[in-house]
Amino acid sequence: MGYIVPYLGIDLGTSYTQIYVRKKGIVIDEPSILVADRSARRTIRAIGDEAKALLGRTTGDTTAVKPLVDGLINDFDMTQDMLQYFVRKAIGASRLLKPRAVMTVPSHITPVERRVLRKAAVFSGIRETHLHLVEKPFAAAVGCGLPVFDPIGSMVVDIGGGSTEAAVISLGGIVASKTIRIGGSKMDEAIINHIKRNHNILIGENTAEEMKMSLGSALPLKNERRALVKGRDMITNLPQTAELLSSEVFESLRAPCQAILSTIQDVLSRTPPELAGDVMRSGIHLTGGGAQLLGLDQYIASELNMPVLLAKDPMSCAALGVGHLADNYEQLHRINRSSFLREENEE
Repeated sequence: MGYIVPYLGIDLGTSYTQIYVRKKGIVIDEPSILVADRSARRTIRAIGDEAKALLGRTTGDTTAVKPLVDGLINDFDMTQDMLQYFVRKAIGASRLLKPRAVMTVPSHITPVERRVLRKAAVFSGIRETHLHLVEKPFAAAVGCGLPVFDPIGSMVVDIGGGSTEAAVISLGGIVASKTIRIGGSKMDEAIINHIKRNHNILIGENTAEEMKMSLGSALPLKNERRALVKGRDMITNLPQTAELLSSEVFESLRAPCQAILSTIQDVLSRTPPELAGDVMRSGIHLTGGGAQLLGLDQYIASELNMPVLLAKDPMSCAALGVGHLADNYEQLHRINRSSFLREENEE
């Protein structure tokens, strides 16, 4: 009886982790969050969807842990446990053969940070000699169906939970790129701070995300929207409700949007003219959960006077990209190793 080795594509993100299983598609799409005891042993109580449901509702004996910051490991032990849980959930715990995997990593990752990510992946059950790390903008470009191996310039801006990565790709390599630590979480933080300053109410991350989705926009809305926001009064410490306007949310999100725009401009300024011309014709492709902010594509297009396209499935582009590479393992040798594919013997 023969055994089939699982091939995985893993997008380990600050906010969400997605795992693609060969011939099955994305089977894991859950928040990168754990709930654990505050004791020294830190016994894990919940991971992923179950943990997110407990955010803001934990007792004094437990705490919510986000083990990744800006796509990098902030809590190694918790990252190992979380990734192991997701991998086992994706392929089953009874597998005799360790899976092969292609996993995303942030741009400009250091060799030390890369080794830490590899160690966490191997602990989760990935076969050490068949673990390939690919930078996230390249994976997102593959997931968008862009001609990454052709002599054509393609630009991807991946706006994740913890960071924004902009890159121009050609001939299987990243020509120019830049990463800033501003993404969906910073947008939520900006909304929290605005409500705190202007309404004296403290709200949680989940509430801020809801306000961003219902009222947020990168451009002023023609018709003002309103919503009630519930939180804790900072003076009386009692529950309080206030009316929040879409214009207020727009103002609070202006700085993060401008920072993303400046990042794109910087990458374009360092792109060779011929490739910049390609980008001008084909447009800038927005991926990642933060790219879904209403009007963000229009805002960037109007400022740069060039086409900007929101990916069909922005949140899953990177996972679909590494999934495509897992499905087509022979394409890995075509990637420009000097710029972003890192094998273990190169570390």
